[in-house]
Amino acid sequence: MFYKVIKRIFDFICALIGIIGTSPLWIVGIIGILISDWGPVFYTARRIGKNNKPFKMYKFRSMRVAKAVTEASLRPDEDRIFPFGHFIRKVKIDELPQLLNILYGKGNEAAKVSVGLSGPAALYDFIYGDQITDEKEYMEKVYPTRRELEYTYVQKAGIFYDLKMIVYTVVCILYAVCGKECTWMLNEFVEDAKMTMDK
Repeated sequence: MFYKVIKRIFDFICALIGIIGTSPLWIVGIIGILISDWGPVFYTARRIGKNNKPFKMYKFRSMRVAKAVTEASLRPDEDRIFPFGHFIRKVKIDELPQLLNILYGKGNEAAKVSVGLSGPAALYDFIYGDQITDEKEYMEKVYPTRRELEYTYVQKAGIFYDLKMIVYTVVCILYAVCGKECTWMLNEFVEDAKMTMDK
């Protein structure tokens, strides 16, 4: 209970500071999207949150508007991602609207913990999952490990693990900006997922 209270306060303060501190990036993101492809600024995806309650996850739109937009729109599609979209995905600017979910405490990563901007599952997807463009291939190669990593976070959730994920997120972004891949981190997540499956 103590951890949950501290985490909620910590998440709220960090989300508020994050929104204020990154507000120039929000402006750049909104203008860039509207110039690249006029239409909705945000992409919303339905997710299941804490206590199995559905919530809307917000991201900056990085793909051209399609008549039938589905969950598959979160997967990279070279034909639909506009140039500015590639950029905001690479540096994770498209994830910034999720700070709104954190601010209001809606959602989670595995239906047992509060919503967060990052975590082992999200980082695994960022490092490896985003390279898989085919939805079927993604579900076969990425989703099972990502699912196990969601439970890994539930098991390891704590102040120090949260701080570790914050550091890992920054490191991932720096690697991406430099055009490199965090292979060591990817291997660590794969091992964590295996340990979760063995339990």
